Amino acid sequence: MSKRVLTTESGAPVADNQNSASAGVGGPLLLQDQHLLEKLARFNRERIPERVVHARGSGAYGHFEVTDDVTGFTHADFLNRVGKHTEVFLRFSTVADSLGGADAVRDPRGFAVKFYTEEGNYDLVGNNTPVFFIKDPIKFPDFIHSQKRDPFTGRQEPDNVWDFWAHSPEATHQVTWLMGDRGIPASYRHMNGYGSHTYQWTNAEGEAFFVKYHFKTNQGIRSLSSEQAAELVGQDPNSHQTDLLQAIERGVHPSWTLYVQLMPAAEAADYRFNPFDLTKVWPHRDYPLQRVGRLVLDRNPDNVFAEVEQAAFSPNNFVPGIGPSPDKMLQGRLFAYADAHRYRLGVNHTLLAVNAPKATTARNYGRDGLMAVNSQGRYAKNYEPNSYDGPVETGRPLSAPLAVTGHTGTHEAPPHTKDDDFVQAGELYRLMSEEERQRLVANIAGGLSQVSRDDVIGKNLAHFHAADPEYGKRVEEAVRALRED
Repeated sequence: MSKRVLTTESGAPVADNQNSASAGVGGPLLLQDQHLLEKLARFNRERIPERVVHARGSGAYGHFEVTDDVTGFTHADFLNRVGKHTEVFLRFSTVADSLGGADAVRDPRGFAVKFYTEEGNYDLVGNNTPVFFIKDPIKFPDFIHSQKRDPFTGRQEPDNVWDFWAHSPEATHQVTWLMGDRGIPASYRHMNGYGSHTYQWTNAEGEAFFVKYHFKTNQGIRSLSSEQAAELVGQDPNSHQTDLLQAIERGVHPSWTLYVQLMPAAEAADYRFNPFDLTKVWPHRDYPLQRVGRLVLDRNPDNVFAEVEQAAFSPNNFVPGIGPSPDKMLQGRLFAYADAHRYRLGVNHTLLAVNAPKATTARNYGRDGLMAVNSQGRYAKNYEPNSYDGPVETGRPLSAPLAVTGHTGTHEAPPHTKDDDFVQAGELYRLMSEEERQRLVANIAGGLSQVSRDDVIGKNLAHFHAADPEYGKRVEEAVRALRED
């Protein structure tokens, strides 16, 4: 059987792929060596700007199967009957570090799911924690700058990390999650995923519900201590990538059960705290978990760059029956995520295989731009309406409208009876066992004791005292002990 011929990118056969053309034996190389120049030029351009956040990621394909009837709450087509399967792509990631960072670090984990539904792609972008550090997107660039490498030292600085948290009391709840046992998952397979934000479901009758997503791992929760993680990072910086890849390759397919919490839209205004605040959870006693289906990962990407690095998720990719809520952080991300991908990958990134719809065909009037392959033929028009049988609007909104009132301005969120930045952090602390509390306190003190300014330390200690007096006292004593050593 004859081998296929190696060619240049224009299709011409390559005569010699081992030796560059030169001016005589041992002479300087020739500018006319098209194959050499093409290889070097392409090599120089093999990398694209990495994500500002969530740069270090892993991913896999699989499917989602509906196991329970939720048609009373949403008319989303991919959830319309028990037993229905939808192909998915899931990307896991760390948040703060760069593309070359290690996997087993103390950091939230991204948990982004792309459902390739028959009504278009639905992207659910979340984390492995049900809450986040801030509640308004205007603070997001400042938050990320405080967590990333310092412009002068080139490393993550405790002074910057804790100074931002000192001025952001709403971060106390997420800090308690991050510094607790679940702050370093043992693998991507052994952690939960959450939509984190509040979204909206609308049923066929137009009735609206606010919804929170919970993906519970069927492998069980497993986490690493700081000491175990430090050892693992030294052994295999790609530990989570290795684990996911090898598990799927040997036929061990990780899975998660999807549950939702559902709040009738009419109840949101009078709920005891702002239900659209990303720094808070809805207690399960108020809105119990309701099972929806099962997500299974069973196929690794063939090319990590093409399918994981170029995968683009945006929470504004909704499908009929699902829409946004007044969650401020979600509202900001509806723009920011898609804009990040237009910068990194180009305006036509949705034409890439991993991002394109699979169960339907995208039909719109977008044309041209970098790497355009969307001309759609000589007779296709690029405006609407037209008289040439082009795609037309449906007139059916994806979700129920959100009521708005009042004057424009930079408003704080409307007050609810029990809005507080510390109550849920204290409740989380009191749910922990004594051993978990000891590790939590040690993890916080280990970072906070490195801060150079006493006033920054004091502001952070005040947050832990406000969450729970014992919590604050133990952190304060641990920090003092470390600083006196």
